[in-house]
Amino acid sequence: MAGLGGSDRNVSEPVRSPMSPSRRALVLNATFEPLGIVSSRRAVLLVLDTKAELVHTTERVFRAERIAVPEPSVVRLVRYIQIPRHYRVAVNRRTVFARDGSRCQYCGSAAENLDHVIPRSKGGPHTWENVVAACRRCNTRKEDRLPHEVGMVLRATPAAPRHRVQLLALCGGGSEDWSTYLSPNGNHREQLTA
Repeated sequence: MAGLGGSDRNVSEPVRSPMSPSRRALVLNATFEPLGIVSSRRAVLLVLDTKAELVHTTERVFRAERIAVPEPSVVRLVRYIQIPRHYRVAVNRRTVFARDGSRCQYCGSAAENLDHVIPRSKGGPHTWENVVAACRRCNTRKEDRLPHEVGMVLRATPAAPRHRVQLLALCGGGSEDWSTYLSPNGNHREQLTA
C-alpha cells in the first residue's frame, strides 16, 4: 500500500465483505482514547511501520512472504495525536439514538423517533441541546408543545456527545474488544497502568 511512506507490502487477507466488523480495527491514541476505525489491512501496515502497536487481535493471521501478523482488532498509536476539541458531532437519528441509548428521554421505553424539545415551529433549533430520542407514544402526546405544557419531564438534560459516541454509532457496535474504549464512561485510561 503506497499510502504509508511508500511502503508496499504483499499482505494476503481472508475473503469477506469489505468492512464487516471482523475486518476493521479500532485505532487508539497513545493515551488509549479512540481516534477512528480503519481496515484491518491498514492497521497491519501501521503496526509493521512501527506507527502503532497491537492491543487486541482476532484469531485470523495476515501472511506475507516472510512474516505472519495476527489480524488487529484494536491498535494503539505509538505517538500522541492532537485531537481538535472544537469538533462537533453531526446531529442525526443514528448519533442521537447512540447518545440516548435508544431509550425515550421522557419515559425510558424503546425510542422510535426524534423529538425537538422546543418544537421547530416555535423556533427550536436542530441542535444537540434540543433534540432527544422519544417513543411514539410520548412524541404523539407532546405534539407541537413544550414538555412542561403537557406535564412531561426529560430524564436527562440533552447535550452534545463526546467523540466516542460518534464512533460507536458509525461502527454499529464493533467487536467486543472495542467496548472498553467506546463506552461513554470507558476505563481506557486504566490500560496505561496494566
